[in-house]
Amino acid sequence: MLQQTVSPVIKLYSQKPLNSENTSIQPLAKYFNNYFPLDNAECDELMLRFTERKVKRRHFILQQGDVCRHFSFVVSGCLKMYAIDKNGKEHNIQFAAENDWSTDLSSFYAEKPSQLCIEAVEPTILLQIKHDDLLHLYTGYHKFDHNFRVIIEQKYIELQNRVLQAISSSAEERYESFLKQYPNLANRLPNTQIASYLGITPEFLSTIRKSLAYKG
Repeated sequence: MLQQTVSPVIKLYSQKPLNSENTSIQPLAKYFNNYFPLDNAECDELMLRFTERKVKRRHFILQQGDVCRHFSFVVSGCLKMYAIDKNGKEHNIQFAAENDWSTDLSSFYAEKPSQLCIEAVEPTILLQIKHDDLLHLYTGYHKFDHNFRVIIEQKYIELQNRVLQAISSSAEERYESFLKQYPNLANRLPNTQIASYLGITPEFLSTIRKSLAYKG
């Protein structure tokens, strides 16, 4: 069983409801336009059900042992999801930057304590929705049911690809896949964070980068 380490990081953030004058909802409405576009009534529901939250760097939106209460859309910044092993070492599982989502699906839907942490790598602005509010959207507006089904399917495919890469791809191939999946994060994240995601040391990551630069 995973053990939670004691962290000096304090869980601080600011949170406020959305309103018609708040432009933060626009990136989310635009995001849904890529799948099943929303009408005016459905956009109004976004403002009623989502809450804006600002999270400082190295502060948590989920800690191990807590129940995941929100589905989070990243307006700006970057989050990392990770597990902590019995020796206290962090293992990055997923990153979420602009126009991406982060949640512990198992904890969120089952409403059980999470084995994962979600932490801001950069100062981050989120739009968050609670479990009951999301269920309201599912039952009252079929487009939301369709849109979130696409989101969850995409996250499942990402996880499936991660598992396949772990058992069949070299470290260099995994790094190249990271660059394709997160093209804007290679220069934003420290080597230590990327190496943790790839399951290698920062020194080996530097070697891979030098090798690819030489080939290029």
